[in-house]
Amino acid sequence: MTSLVIAEHDNASIKPATLNTVTAALQCGGDVHVLVAGSNAGAAAAAAAQIAGVTKVLHADDAGLAHGLAENVAAQVLAVAGNYSHILFPATASGKNVAPRVAAKLDVGQISDITKVDSPDTFERPIYAGNAIATVQSLDATKVMTVRTTGFDPAAATGGSAAVESVAVQTASANSTFMGSEIAKNDRPELTAAKIIVSGGRALGSAEKFAEIMTPLADKLGAAMGASRAAVDAGYAPNDWQVGQTGKIVAPQLYIAAGISGAIQHLAGMKDSKVIVAINKDEEAPIFSVADYGLVADLFVAVPELVAAL
Repeated sequence: MTSLVIAEHDNASIKPATLNTVTAALQCGGDVHVLVAGSNAGAAAAAAAQIAGVTKVLHADDAGLAHGLAENVAAQVLAVAGNYSHILFPATASGKNVAPRVAAKLDVGQISDITKVDSPDTFERPIYAGNAIATVQSLDATKVMTVRTTGFDPAAATGGSAAVESVAVQTASANSTFMGSEIAKNDRPELTAAKIIVSGGRALGSAEKFAEIMTPLADKLGAAMGASRAAVDAGYAPNDWQVGQTGKIVAPQLYIAAGISGAIQHLAGMKDSKVIVAINKDEEAPIFSVADYGLVADLFVAVPELVAAL
């Protein structure tokens, strides 16, 4: 029994979500291999070889794999899939793009968003926005899974000494072409990897107030900035800041929610945070049900006072 983890990387380094996925793979039992498919991605493959618990790194290097196009990566995974009992992807935008293609081609059911491994064929995953946990048993010969990274501690990024093996590259698909990307530049930590997150909600009232109130707090704490869906829909914050079931799933050491009522949609994305601090003037707000520390106060007064105290 051997598991294959599909690495998420930028061709130079391994992204943190891969480390959590390796932990899930180790719990499935047997050896763990990692596939690094990219272009000039030797550094990423070398970094993958250092991950504790990994016994082999498969390195596929080709210009067609430079941008992680789902068609090309899926073809690369399928070329080696026959050797593995479990194929695991991080439950990120990239992983969710490739995994269904692999499962469909293998004619197996995909097991999405697992948070726990009970046995090699039985897994737990949240349903109903995290309000219930489903236990899923798969009888498929190959288990194709996406891993909710907040459910597993990251594997150590160093300490391993896996062999790196080059594998034959599959012909790039003619059905899709990378045209370009517009990437927002941000000096703050990446939202899904940040240890501290400061989030604002619709109660802030405007994009100007969002920046005026929340930015100084994030600056003081060296935190990433997040937002509720309502705040994003209202244009107070960019789309990639959205935390929740339809946004990003996070589990930082500290999560501060200001002016967020705590709808199920938002709670599903952050309730696994280690310490949750909620600031809201409505003492009946659902956010207080998951908060470790709650402050019933006007955020326009409380947050600046908090910044001053820091």
